[in-house]
Amino acid sequence: MSKTCLIRLSSLWLWMAVMCNADPVWAAAGSNVTGGGAVDGLWWFWPLILLVFCFFLGILTPLSGVGRGILYVALVNAFFPFHLDFVRGAGLLVGLAGALTAGPGFLKRNLANLRLCLPVALITSVCAIFGAFLGLALPTNIVQICLGATIILIAALLVASSNIKRPVATNQDFLGWALGMSGVYFEESTGERVGWMTHRTFVGFLFFIVIGIMAGMFGFGAGWANVSVLNVVMGVPLKVAVGSGKYLLSITNTSAAWVYLNQGAVIPLIAIPSIVGLMLGSFAGVRILAVVKPKSIRYIVIAVLLFAGGKALLKGLGIG
Repeated sequence: MSKTCLIRLSSLWLWMAVMCNADPVWAAAGSNVTGGGAVDGLWWFWPLILLVFCFFLGILTPLSGVGRGILYVALVNAFFPFHLDFVRGAGLLVGLAGALTAGPGFLKRNLANLRLCLPVALITSVCAIFGAFLGLALPTNIVQICLGATIILIAALLVASSNIKRPVATNQDFLGWALGMSGVYFEESTGERVGWMTHRTFVGFLFFIVIGIMAGMFGFGAGWANVSVLNVVMGVPLKVAVGSGKYLLSITNTSAAWVYLNQGAVIPLIAIPSIVGLMLGSFAGVRILAVVKPKSIRYIVIAVLLFAGGKALLKGLGIG
């Protein structure tokens, strides 16, 4: 039986279990969570735990500078007994919810540039669809190994990288000029209008091919990677890179999420508590951001990512 059929059948079984108030739905993922008498028969137990967990995770995301999709997939895969396919499907919707919330505001303030976003979105969307099919077709242990290695690499890049507030791009390349990748935005802190243009556009497009495949394959939108490539590689000012990166995330995640939905790998009992918890936690995190030092939180998150990446590697190797 193909993996797609197994996912569809397990998804159907999950809903039947919920409707019949049977053992927890997570048993379909191969977990052994029904052994405890306190949990047995309580289908709402793991969704409730997930809601609380995602609330605290939502507090961390504004403080850490790491995308919520990356943190969600890494930590839920490490600490919850859910099948990886369901975690990746929910991860895409988690990232999509945050991007759709922030996107209109960035567009209104001219911090998300459509001439910059649309060519990049075409590349990342096509690659995300390919990555989603690839991730669902590969054996789970192979995806776990690749996921673990990618999370560890992201943690290492977070330590080494630094964004540039206003990169200097003196000469625009032909590709960026032909696509009209330039603009002006209003800097509220100084009251000035800042002009910008891209350079190394083709190199940036190559990076976005990898980002798109990674987004679809692992279920996180790689918003942090979007910002870094736009800012450091292509020379886009940091504020425009952040706004455009969020807008890109909404398009990329939507493309990949349809594949997971069609394959039956999106379970509402996982996705809904995750989105609600993260959104509520993000509101609290923004308030806490004003009184704490984000840099210290960032390094704690990096350490947690290293742990989660190592755990995913051990799962893939059949050790953990």
